[in-house]
Amino acid sequence: MAYDLLIIGGGINGCAIAREAALNGLKVLLVEKDDLASHTSSASTKLIHGGLRYLETFEFRLVREALHERERMLAAAPHLIRPLTFVLPHAHALRPWWMVRAGLLLYDLLAGRSSLPRSRGLRASDMAFADPLSGDHRGFVYSDARVDDARLTLANALDAAANGAEIATRTELLSARRENGLWRAELSDGRAVEARALANAAGPWVRIILDKLEVATRSQVRLVKGSHIVVPRLFDSDHAYIFQQPDRRIVFAIPYEDGFTEIGTTDIAVEHPEDANCSQEEVDYLCAAANRYFVRQVAPDDVAWRWSGVRPLHDDGSAKAQSVTRDYLLEVDHAGPPLLSVFGGKITTARALAEEAIEKIGPLLSVEPTPRTRARVFPGGAIADFEAFLREIEARWPFLGAARARRMAHAYGDRLGEMLESVEDEAGLGADLGAGLTELEVRWMRDREWARDAEDVLWRRSKLGLHGADARKVSAALAVNDGV
Repeated sequence: MAYDLLIIGGGINGCAIAREAALNGLKVLLVEKDDLASHTSSASTKLIHGGLRYLETFEFRLVREALHERERMLAAAPHLIRPLTFVLPHAHALRPWWMVRAGLLLYDLLAGRSSLPRSRGLRASDMAFADPLSGDHRGFVYSDARVDDARLTLANALDAAANGAEIATRTELLSARRENGLWRAELSDGRAVEARALANAAGPWVRIILDKLEVATRSQVRLVKGSHIVVPRLFDSDHAYIFQQPDRRIVFAIPYEDGFTEIGTTDIAVEHPEDANCSQEEVDYLCAAANRYFVRQVAPDDVAWRWSGVRPLHDDGSAKAQSVTRDYLLEVDHAGPPLLSVFGGKITTARALAEEAIEKIGPLLSVEPTPRTRARVFPGGAIADFEAFLREIEARWPFLGAARARRMAHAYGDRLGEMLESVEDEAGLGADLGAGLTELEVRWMRDREWARDAEDVLWRRSKLGLHGADARKVSAALAVNDGV
């Protein structure tokens, strides 16, 4: 079967490119050797942000683009992306007060007209912000946004599929070669396919794919590991903290799920994509980073979950891993049918990256690309007022309970009504699989969202593994053939 574009990689960049390409009328096949967002794209700090610290390395264009994308994404996926207030204490600061304030003012300026509040100083009346902190309570307050990274990746794939793209998970590219003006690819599902162009969005595996294709590029990738830990809640309010560290890094402390705090991240150069593991040294570092600031202390034994992702950064020659650019570079090889390779990128700018990718590759396929996603909502995102929407869900299906209704509304947005359309009582949800998860929801993930095993369900499409959902029951529910 012939495609216009074969995309390798089901992370945020691959799925965003598939979405933009499908909306531009291209026949798309995306292949992912594991699950969607199964690696770096589900192991981020879970923020949609401009990157305040990138101002120190003078990446003004990246910060401006990311802040403008932040505004677009808030409107496009209000169920998955929510405003978040950050407190930046000035205690233990290595940067002078005036420098931090100037950086925040520049951050506001680069954001332009934004729906989020501007930065300001921490006030004496900000007791909810200051009370969890030990020591000096001077500092600043600014705004960015949080995101469910794995579900945002999924939302890109869902929109791509709704517009004709084929999404093939658990499908590896075994080989590909240029022949008679086409890419001829062998896939692990037994298929041989042809494509007019190929997009290498394999993330940390981008260089491995290039070697497999025997294609040389000018650009290189730098692999940098970032790890996070989740601990019992260190503060009660729904805001986040950003802490300066003695090594000039910054560490976030962010409300996570109900009853937890996420702490991250680290920056450690690694050699291989498979090096995504959170070491004990990193756990100790992150605990110490939080303990410098919080009254409520945390120890390694308190860690309830940890994750680590290998970021495929565009290698700009920086000596330190934390200084490597978070910008992206797209390189097109024209020696025959085109190959586009993605170096770098971040979740916040994935939509812009995809738009640029199709601008580069579309004309080579005799397609005049038109930006299709700048004002387009994601599946589930057609919600004018989330709290009003949630009240409607709770009124229509009161047996869900407030906590479960909110969780599901955030996960599925306005698609939740379709899931629950024929459900009249709790029995209609099917068996209870623990932590509020039911057979109905698991089978929706299987039939509509490419979930294939318990890890897909419990740690990517939901985080209910953290709350004690039963993996064996989930596996059994996925295996039931109910004729759907």
